[in-house]
Amino acid sequence: MSRSLNRIWVHFGLWIAATVLSTVALLSAASWVYASIQYNKFYQALPDAVRVELDDLIARDLDDSARAIQIYNQYWHGDVRFSEQLSLLIGLIVCLPFGLTVGFWVSRYVTRPLASIVEVSQRVEQGDFSARAVANGARGEMAEVVHSVNTMIDSLHDLESERLATAASISHELRTPITVLKARLHALCDGVIPVNDTELQTLLAQTEHLGRLVNDLHTLSMAEANQLPLEQERLNLALLVSETLEHMQPQLQDANMALDLTLDPQAEEAAGDIRADPLRMRQIITNLVSNAVHHGASGHWLGVAVAPVYDEQGLAWVELSISDAGPGLPKELRAHPFQRFAQAPGKRARDSSGLGLSIVRVLTELQAGQVQAGVSEHGGARFTLRFARA
Repeated sequence: MSRSLNRIWVHFGLWIAATVLSTVALLSAASWVYASIQYNKFYQALPDAVRVELDDLIARDLDDSARAIQIYNQYWHGDVRFSEQLSLLIGLIVCLPFGLTVGFWVSRYVTRPLASIVEVSQRVEQGDFSARAVANGARGEMAEVVHSVNTMIDSLHDLESERLATAASISHELRTPITVLKARLHALCDGVIPVNDTELQTLLAQTEHLGRLVNDLHTLSMAEANQLPLEQERLNLALLVSETLEHMQPQLQDANMALDLTLDPQAEEAAGDIRADPLRMRQIITNLVSNAVHHGASGHWLGVAVAPVYDEQGLAWVELSISDAGPGLPKELRAHPFQRFAQAPGKRARDSSGLGLSIVRVLTELQAGQVQAGVSEHGGARFTLRFARA
């Protein structure tokens, strides 16, 4: 009921109805006052004996008797019909300014938030994302509209900030390997540096870094545009995790990280099945494990667990958690760990594109999953993913 009363059209209708009723009441009051003044003038002009006689007739409820009508016709001066028209005219003269004033006030009260929204939209169009619409006492739907507009501006501001930061990070990430390649190729061409396997390996490493960055940017842009092809099928997440980790054993051994793999017995059965793209799921697992190796190798521990779980609504999910015992997420990453290039240029590992976690989030959400970051039981970073059970 309260929701219905907060509708804009209900508010506007009630205000208009109140204005009309107030105007009609004022018109009636003005006509009554004029009629009272006219009757008082008529009453005071009556002879004393006739006044006493009329009072007696009114007291006996005979004010419409033949004698009373005779008194009115004899002593009432002026045209009664003209007096009624004049009283109506006076009432209209009084009500017109009142009706216009109240009407303009109501219109202004209702449209003030809209005027604020228009002004803010024009400022945002010019690139001023600091502008915010003001509710000006509005409630219900209009307050929701103002809140939605301000929320949209906040999102646009965040997107613009992320776009500028991404552009700066991309230019930095591209400039560094290109500068190295250019300088070393010039040196090779000038004979300053001899051509050998070590130099060629350095050039190849810079080229591979560029390739990874371009590939990650392409994957992320395609996924965010919802144009990334997905071949979803029924698969067992526990078996997929086991196979992926087996292929990544050399990387874990090089980082001297002990693998603690925990698979719920049910996860290895149908209870661990999900609908997802195997290739993209391997990419998600690889990115998370590589992130743990890059940033949590100092803890020498990697915890991976897969288990069926139920949420508060009783829906069945399959949960994947990947944890490490490293220093954990930096302070600047805790509020937005999945943002593109969340770390400033120069703070990222040289062999990292800075897009791994962003790709994890996008690929997870594209497959109707959920992902969140937290702290592991060993004080490092912990990433938890959930996918609906197939």
